[in-house]
Amino acid sequence: MTADINRLEQTATQIRRDIVRMVHSSQSGHPGGSLGCADYFTALYFHVMNHNTDFSMEGENEDLFFLSNGHISPVFYSTLARAGYFDVSELATFRQINSRLQGHPTTHDGLPGIRVASGSLGQGLSVAIGSAQAKKLNQDDSLVYVLMGDGELQEGQIWEAAMYAAHNKMDNIIAAVDYNNAQIDGLVENILCLGDLRAKWEAFGWEVLEIQGNEMPSVIEGLDEAKKKSGKGKPVMILMHTKMGYGVDYMMDANKWHGIAPNDEQLASALEQLPETLGDY
Repeated sequence: MTADINRLEQTATQIRRDIVRMVHSSQSGHPGGSLGCADYFTALYFHVMNHNTDFSMEGENEDLFFLSNGHISPVFYSTLARAGYFDVSELATFRQINSRLQGHPTTHDGLPGIRVASGSLGQGLSVAIGSAQAKKLNQDDSLVYVLMGDGELQEGQIWEAAMYAAHNKMDNIIAAVDYNNAQIDGLVENILCLGDLRAKWEAFGWEVLEIQGNEMPSVIEGLDEAKKKSGKGKPVMILMHTKMGYGVDYMMDANKWHGIAPNDEQLASALEQLPETLGDY
């Protein structure tokens, strides 16, 4: 399937527009990482994955996605709505009382597309590996995708899971790291430096790719290449170089936007930079 880069870029722009409006409306949420990952989510749900909007928790014979860094829920919710999992109008309820769209994704309200509660960092890779192993046991040759944050790699459970996946030849999992070098307290390299991530993942027995996560052609090429490398005895890791707050000039590379909402003036500026492409909710 040939990617329509222009269409995907327009979708990513609308998702970014959704993100800033959602976080502004609730005056709560995490816009920075959400904006930085919009291209990845768009490529995954509108080009790469074989998925079914007629949602079932079992996910048999379809590709699955797990969000480990659940605080970037705005980009996840917008993507799911734009892909047809639930009505786009529901985005207006983000972080409201009794909404299904809570600050971190949950499962108890049955929101289509959400298979695990996430936000407690370090757990998503383990969950995804368990799902991938279940697919192997069920002779289901679909793939499992998971996204983590780079600051999240400071959690020890990630590396236990990394060892397990390589040891058990979990070659039906494609993981990605949002590698923006920013976490809530500052630069990742200053908080707890991760060192040479490529060398680490390769030493743990993973196949590693690096992509520019805010360039749609690079994202598409990287995800397509990752699919080609699956099924060959090794799990696949994509190190995705992004900019926090990508698409909004005053948010880019500013870790303070990890978890604060824009005011009215800042929202207006962001929306000027993110033209409406698919229609607002």
